[in-house]
Amino acid sequence: MVAPVGQTVQLNCDQVPGALKQIDAGNGQVFGVNANDNIYTLYSSSWTQIPGALKHVSVGAAGVWGVTRSNNIYKLVGGEWVRTDGLLKQIDAGGVQFLSGVNMKDDIFCLHDQATVSNKNRLALPWSHIEGKLKYYSCGPLGCWGVNSVDDIFYRFSVTSSSCSGSRWQQVEGKLSMIEVGSDGSVFGVNSMGNAFRRNGISASNPFGTSWSLVQYKCHKFRHLSYDLGLLWLITDDQKILRCKL
Repeated sequence: MVAPVGQTVQLNCDQVPGALKQIDAGNGQVFGVNANDNIYTLYSSSWTQIPGALKHVSVGAAGVWGVTRSNNIYKLVGGEWVRTDGLLKQIDAGGVQFLSGVNMKDDIFCLHDQATVSNKNRLALPWSHIEGKLKYYSCGPLGCWGVNSVDDIFYRFSVTSSSCSGSRWQQVEGKLSMIEVGSDGSVFGVNSMGNAFRRNGISASNPFGTSWSLVQYKCHKFRHLSYDLGLLWLITDDQKILRCKL
């Protein structure tokens, strides 16, 4: 369990109607999937269902991407899901127009910006393999973060839009079961006990930050989260949706 340093962050939240198992916010958009793999996006204050079925969806500078229960990869193009090459169990579009994710064996892959922006059909995409093993991987403007099968946390150095593989890993103290990087470089995660955390002290000169703070709202436990434009989106263990201001 991550040991929080400093004061606990108390949230100001309101519950959004609906139920989701996973949510992702980026570029001012919010997408999510429910227990039946139905896909939704938030317009104003209501959810609109998008045709298709995904177990994980991601929105960011690289567009809107998702993966199915069979680990097939799709990109939303002109309102339709277009299948692309490769197999991933988790995907992240939050990099600076590059894509990243992990497969069923916890192998790590990324796709540079030219491929994500130009891909409109099922081409042989130039996936880059990254050394190491992770079960969850997320990127932002100051680098990428991931967690492995035993919930160890890692930061990836020297990631850019045209060189998404980066250079080396640095382990960061603590334990998390999932982690998400916001469009401004903010980092949040959830541990195996359902506790949410925020990484403190992140900057361009110190992109992996200094410590963790516990994030709380009433007595809720959480299963997933995402952050964009000053709003933290939380999915509770019973799949309620919370929209929170820090």
